[in-house]
Amino acid sequence: MGVISFLEENMLSCQWKKMGYECTGCGMQRSIIHILKGEFVEAFYMYPAIYTLILMFVYLGFHLKFSFKNGHKVLLFLFISNLLIIFTNFLIKIN
Repeated sequence: MGVISFLEENMLSCQWKKMGYECTGCGMQRSIIHILKGEFVEAFYMYPAIYTLILMFVYLGFHLKFSFKNGHKVLLFLFISNLLIIFTNFLIKIN
């Protein structure tokens, strides 16, 4: 069994969806699976913030390792950008 099939068969269920509400994180697991399959456009459509989240966490790792001079400002910008993308996507989904 490969990693991708393991992830597809063992995805976590969304507790918000079970209660009948939309979720700001719904689609992230499937988006990661699309990236692992090489389906990059589908990953974006599944969860638009996926690439900026990946960028933010990669930059965070480098910043923790190398302590960039203005790294905290870049991380703050990426964090706010991610929040805007996530909540804009959420608002589009509920309307």
